[in-house]
Amino acid sequence: MKRFQHFVLVGAIALIAGCGGAEVADQDAASSTTADSAYLANSEPADAMPVGEAREKAADGQELTLVGLIGGSTEPFVDGLAAFTIVDPKIPYCADEEGCPTPWDYCCTQDQVKDNIATVKVVDESGAPVSKTARELLGVNELATVVVHGVAKRDDQGNLTVETSDVFVRSSK
Repeated sequence: MKRFQHFVLVGAIALIAGCGGAEVADQDAASSTTADSAYLANSEPADAMPVGEAREKAADGQELTLVGLIGGSTEPFVDGLAAFTIVDPKIPYCADEEGCPTPWDYCCTQDQVKDNIATVKVVDESGAPVSKTARELLGVNELATVVVHGVAKRDDQGNLTVETSDVFVRSSK
């Protein structure tokens, strides 16, 4: 539990930090050939709920399907674990014209992110977190749209984490 609270604290600090100086990620650079197909869904799960709605409705232990964009901070991926944060698709991320080098941190709409963000943790068949970054495991980058089916976990502060072993990555257009 303390490790998760530390993760939430680090994520909150990164969110508050706002726009950083990193280069904008090229979504097309993510290659499914480097991804681990054991954790990638072949088809998109039906009835996906946006992150904001799930934060309002999902109970601890509830099975759910969630859709969101990878982001919410300058570093949405957790080093050494297949975990990352996603933001409700209705929240606009910063455009290049706004001068934000890291649009996935939502620095232009941070006030909307706190109620529209969730953590996705990829777990193995025993429920243990996969110890490979999600970027490597799933072949994804920031702002990729993912649909996950899993179990909701709530902490004392109301933060939402979804534990899943099945992630569907929508193709970029």
